Amino acid sequence: MKSPEIEELISFLRKKSKENGAPIWGDIADRLSKPRRNIPAVNLSRIRRYSANGETILVPGKLLGAGSLEHGVRVAALRFSESARRKIERVGGKCLSIPELVNENPTGSGIKILG
Repeated sequence: MKSPEIEELISFLRKKSKENGAPIWGDIADRLSKPRRNIPAVNLSRIRRYSANGETILVPGKLLGAGSLEHGVRVAALRFSESARRKIERVGGKCLSIPELVNENPTGSGIKILG
């Protein structure tokens, strides 16, 4: 059983997907609907490897602080470890919640999903 916060986020994402004609939010809702053991945990080293300066990354799971980051990126995730948040902000990046990202970018254009 999902937590009430996750259920609320899933319904929010599905609603925004239909309102904005943005299938990315429906895809993220489907990923979050899976059992907890299938929700990804992504390390910063993976973001470093697969992103460039200024990109927007979406992690439909938890972002962990293993590894380093040398460039500023905007990262939205379900949850952040404290070390991941600190490392992102240290290099000029920004940490967002998934609803904040949806409100800033309703169409979901230019977002890279990792996880």
